[in-house]
Amino acid sequence: MSATWPNGVPAVMPAQDRGEIEETYARYAWGIDLADKELALSAFAEDASFDHLWQGRVSGHAAILKSLEDLWYSRQHWWLGRHHLFNHFLMTPTVEGASVRCFFQIIQFNVDYGTNFVFGIGTRIDTLRKIHGRWLFQTLEVNAWRSLADVPWKGDLVMKDRPGAPK
Repeated sequence: MSATWPNGVPAVMPAQDRGEIEETYARYAWGIDLADKELALSAFAEDASFDHLWQGRVSGHAAILKSLEDLWYSRQHWWLGRHHLFNHFLMTPTVEGASVRCFFQIIQFNVDYGTNFVFGIGTRIDTLRKIHGRWLFQTLEVNAWRSLADVPWKGDLVMKDRPGAPK
């Protein structure tokens, strides 16, 4: 038994919880992409940890906000115009709440040139808890694909003689 699942952990994520978790991802995206600190923090538990690839792991609302403000204001020239997309969710109910895996894409509008481009892609593995009836991130981990080693490929790697491949 857990506070989230008083009748026991379900085998499959219930549809209502699935929809509420997707809304947590939406609050996160709208918040971080538009520098809306209240909306961004509304997606995190008070003691959440945020592992952002370029900044490392931080914990708690104050540290998460400081990390986000660094992106919004110290790196605004490459942050302004971002649009985070999340899809292909795999949601697993756990005793503590939920484990969620998904793909992400970051689309960006370049405000100087008026062009759009794909800034990055990758995967996420996050944990969420239901606190006072609302799903919130407990841990958030970004795995941006910057090299072959970052792609969580499960099959055999059989590509031969490609540029940059180890001999």
